Amino acid sequence: MTPWKKKLLAGTAIVVLVIMAAVGIWWSRRGQVTVQTGKVGRRDLAAIVTASGQIEPENYANVNANSIGKITDIYVEEGQRVKKGQLLMRTEDIQQQADVDAQQAALKTSEADLDAERAAVVSAAAAVRTARADLAQAKYQLAQAKLAYERGLELLKDSLIAKQDYDQRLSTFQVAQSTVQSSAAKLQQAQAQYRQTKFTADSDASTVAQNQAALVRAQNERDLTIYTSPYNGVVTALPVHVGENVVPGVQNQTGSLLFQVSDLSVMDAEVLVDETDIASVRLNQPAYVSIDALPNQEFKGVVTQIGQSAVSSTTGETTTASTQSTATSSQEAKQFKVVVRLKNPPAVLRPGLSATARVLTAEAKNTISIPIQALTLRSRKELEKQPKGGSGKVLAAEIQPPSPASPAFGFDPNHDEVQGVFVVRGGRAFFVPVKTGIMGAMNVQVLNGLRTGEEIVTGSYSALRTLANGAKIRINNTPPPVAGAGPSD
Repeated sequence: MTPWKKKLLAGTAIVVLVIMAAVGIWWSRRGQVTVQTGKVGRRDLAAIVTASGQIEPENYANVNANSIGKITDIYVEEGQRVKKGQLLMRTEDIQQQADVDAQQAALKTSEADLDAERAAVVSAAAAVRTARADLAQAKYQLAQAKLAYERGLELLKDSLIAKQDYDQRLSTFQVAQSTVQSSAAKLQQAQAQYRQTKFTADSDASTVAQNQAALVRAQNERDLTIYTSPYNGVVTALPVHVGENVVPGVQNQTGSLLFQVSDLSVMDAEVLVDETDIASVRLNQPAYVSIDALPNQEFKGVVTQIGQSAVSSTTGETTTASTQSTATSSQEAKQFKVVVRLKNPPAVLRPGLSATARVLTAEAKNTISIPIQALTLRSRKELEKQPKGGSGKVLAAEIQPPSPASPAFGFDPNHDEVQGVFVVRGGRAFFVPVKTGIMGAMNVQVLNGLRTGEEIVTGSYSALRTLANGAKIRINNTPPPVAGAGPSD
């Protein structure tokens, strides 16, 4: 055989071998799905609810105007520390002070009248006592005269006394009777005078009480022009100036809010939690608060209040106070107010600073977990199909996964879809139902269905979405190229 024929035969053999190898590779990979995989491991998990809001003091008071008037004096500045009861501001009180002066004068007059009437009552009472004594004396004299008259009458019958002596006794008796009647009349007059002066004194006492009440009212009206601090704290708002007119009872109107005093020793982060997360938030749960004005710092806190009424994300009103239609309010997102008390807040905190709170709602230590993206859903019909090998036969029993309908994995026959992961066994991916627990930022807790060290399919998303139970897979865990990356200089 010539050399060129040998070369041609060798080249033909090489080409045939290459074609056969390519066909073999293609045949072995027919129906394979390229996936990424990972191992089931143990790690610490924490469920976090994140919400935004602002810093507010636990105790603060917005002091509004009590009466219409002009500001005459301001004794503090914004940011100044004040004590409870300290005088902070005054408004004009000319009319109010005049009313106080008038009521004080009226009260003094009525008190003088009452003193005079009380003296008259004392005098009338003494007159009553005198009249009563005179009446008693007149009655005694009447009794003596009557006795002398009756004795004289008996003696006259026996002609033992003269007629003139008898007439004298009779006259004395008659005078004594008249004296008793006169004394009784004087007593009645004295008693009537006493009752009259007593009534007048009581009336004057009522007048004094009325004037005292009127004075209290006038003093209160005057005191409404004096503004003091409700408690120890810091003046955190002072939007008014001397000479401005103030208007009471109108919220959010210029001249209504005079100043705000806040107790900055206890600070809260008031955040709005989405309605999908509020069910997992509980009182006394730990939280971590970051403040935009203080970067790279995080402050510990604890949940102290949880709102019971949803807050509209557009109006800021609670659902119970909202005046919107039911259709409109039901379509918009709802949030709930949650208050996080900061532990050891720094002195630089100010009300209104933007804040973000991370509430730790649950945690698990050294628990079995998998990446969240490994979870997928399959219908019962898909899982009821038995996976088959390349020859069309059912796979061997030793590589079959647990039954998807097993109650041990929390399968609910009333639902059409089952949650689970694909476990890699014998070059194929088998769907295994799992029961999950705490959902972390990147991983989810697995309560049952998997064991530590098992290899599961973690991606890609498109592969997991269409991967069939028992499908052949090809593992490619090479990291994808970074966009824009090129050769280094």
